[in-house]
Amino acid sequence: MEKYYYYIMSVHIIFVVSWMAGLFYSVRLFIYHTEANDRPEVERNILQKEYEKIEHKLWHIITTPAMALTVLAGVGMVCIRPYLLTTPWFHVKLGFVAALLVYHFICQNIMKQLKLGKFKHSSFKLRLWNEVATILLVAIVFTVVLKSAVDWVYGLIGLIVFAVVIMMAVKWYKHYRKKHDC
Repeated sequence: MEKYYYYIMSVHIIFVVSWMAGLFYSVRLFIYHTEANDRPEVERNILQKEYEKIEHKLWHIITTPAMALTVLAGVGMVCIRPYLLTTPWFHVKLGFVAALLVYHFICQNIMKQLKLGKFKHSSFKLRLWNEVATILLVAIVFTVVLKSAVDWVYGLIGLIVFAVVIMMAVKWYKHYRKKHDC
């Protein structure tokens, strides 16, 4: 089975990319879906129906299948190399992946709420929410690439600084949009 490890890893990486693309684009659609509330009624109705259709297709044809195949390929890699479960970096990675899975299902819930016409989150909050996936992606990639070479304290501090910078950028963009009526 060892000879198949790199094939399975390649599949894993391909579907991680697809999953992340689906998550990023889904939340972007949630933002547009929410902002459609500010449009005149006829335009709002057309836009929201279209966003519901696109969100549904993206979620069920790309995002969720990619998530499932990412997890299956990951499990396959662990089955071939079970010693991965004994390495500290892998436990950290699994923690971030668990957080990403929770993020995925929260996004699914947001999509269901939007379909029912429940807009619980402002477009600004959704913009902040969109960056959570970016932060988790960065954390997972650095954990996998640096493995045991990472000093976890510095890594955690770096992740927090990265998250603060991302969130400040979103806040700055909100201010910029208000100032320029974008």
